[in-house]
Amino acid sequence: MSLFEILLNNAGVVAAAMLLLWFASLRLKDASIVDIFWGLGFVLIAWVTRVMLFNDRYPSDQAASDSTLEGVVDFTRANVLVVLTTIWGIRLAIYLAWRNHGRGEDPRYAAMRATRGEAFWWVSLLTVFLLQGIVMWLVSLPVQVGQLNSAPLNVLAWLGIAIWLVGWLFESIGDYQLARFKLSSPPPGSVMDRGLWRYTRHPNYFGNALIWWGIFLVAVQGNTWWLALSPILMTFLLIKVSGVALLERSLASRSEEYRQYIRRTSPFLPWPPRN
Repeated sequence: MSLFEILLNNAGVVAAAMLLLWFASLRLKDASIVDIFWGLGFVLIAWVTRVMLFNDRYPSDQAASDSTLEGVVDFTRANVLVVLTTIWGIRLAIYLAWRNHGRGEDPRYAAMRATRGEAFWWVSLLTVFLLQGIVMWLVSLPVQVGQLNSAPLNVLAWLGIAIWLVGWLFESIGDYQLARFKLSSPPPGSVMDRGLWRYTRHPNYFGNALIWWGIFLVAVQGNTWWLALSPILMTFLLIKVSGVALLERSLASRSEEYRQYIRRTSPFLPWPPRN
């Protein structure tokens, strides 16, 4: 199976999934479900690619079970990419589903719904669901292309696994610490500035960026350095578009304490706080 066929097939899978999700959002009147599916979409792409490649190399169950085929194709790298993506995507989806439960539609989509009125149904299809599907397909390129590489894991791949682990811990621990802080019913205007949040205003976003740099290093081999597009795009979105920039515009306008937090705490990369 060629790279073009894999990429085209996954584009179709993503388009179909986002279309079904859009129909569900219209019925539920809640576009926020797209955020919960974000991580699961990458899991879907990873597993669809894995199944396609396995069926292509071992076209029958009998062949797959034939011990003489053992060692012909090394699926180690593909398995690592699938496992890393699955762990990340499922954890993120579970966390977002728990966080959003009972809160209604996200204010971003609610504001869009109020502004667009009757046109929201097609505006949300294009600017929310299909746009996120395109970004998902682009960011997942290392997961798709990297599975074609049957070479054994090298030093660069092991470095990528280590970076992924650091990123996953930053994201997971950051989310846990923030959730605990919110459950403690802090006074209005209070800012979470303890734990990882003492060293970076967004440990979860920093961790997310590291995760995709790690996946890129696991996937890259030979002339596939162009796959760096994936972590570059993800990092740019996290810092300039849907992550840090969007969130801080809202928080800084509501709280003087958060503005002071901005002055003393690194925005993205962990660093000791300023006096």
